Amino acid sequence: MVRGVVVPLVTPFRRDLSIDFDAVRWLVRRQAEAGVSGIFPYSTTGEFVHLTPDEGVELTRVVLEEVGGRVQVLPGIGANCTDASVELGLRMRNLGADGVIALPPFFFKPSREGLRLHFSRIAERVDLPVIVYNIPSATGVNIPVDLYAELAEEHSNVVGAKVTYDSVSYLRRLIQTVREVRRDFSVLTGMDDLLLANLALGGDGGIMALANVAPQIHVSVWRAWEEGDLARAVSEFRRL
Repeated sequence: MVRGVVVPLVTPFRRDLSIDFDAVRWLVRRQAEAGVSGIFPYSTTGEFVHLTPDEGVELTRVVLEEVGGRVQVLPGIGANCTDASVELGLRMRNLGADGVIALPPFFFKPSREGLRLHFSRIAERVDLPVIVYNIPSATGVNIPVDLYAELAEEHSNVVGAKVTYDSVSYLRRLIQTVREVRRDFSVLTGMDDLLLANLALGGDGGIMALANVAPQIHVSVWRAWEEGDLARAVSEFRRL
């Protein structure tokens, strides 16, 4: 189960647009020292659409090497072709990733059944925990709440949702619906301003872009919440 603060790592570039791996290592050390629960390379925040799959794999390899097991590494495997996502997931697994974060196809918009088949194939082929990523503002696809529950029930390695969608109502319905079939299913918001709301609804934390800048504050919010100190959690959250 993924809980706490996961950072979708920015990808630093050199002037020639190659990845600055020295900067990547510095960023990873900074995040690990701040106490984040996980790092998400090859992410939306990390401009995965501007990287080749080979660059995404090498980026993940460097992150894993620098982390050295201190925090979870959950790379993205977003692609429009299901088999391309599977292939990328297998490469990430072979590197030693702790799990993967999977997008829906985002050019031709799939039906509900198309979404089910896409994520099911990934779950069946990639022997890793899978987080299903809903970001309708970027993909044009809003994953139905009941589909999350269906995937969670059918595939034990579909372990969570990343929800980058500005709707408290959606989060509430997702948490209520999916927990009826899987108590260990993680619901993580991708909206920094909904971190506390998600926790209050029974969610498990967030995958927070702003944690690239202020990971200590996000971790402080999470730790205060876990310790039952609501006043401190709110105070730290306001700093964001």
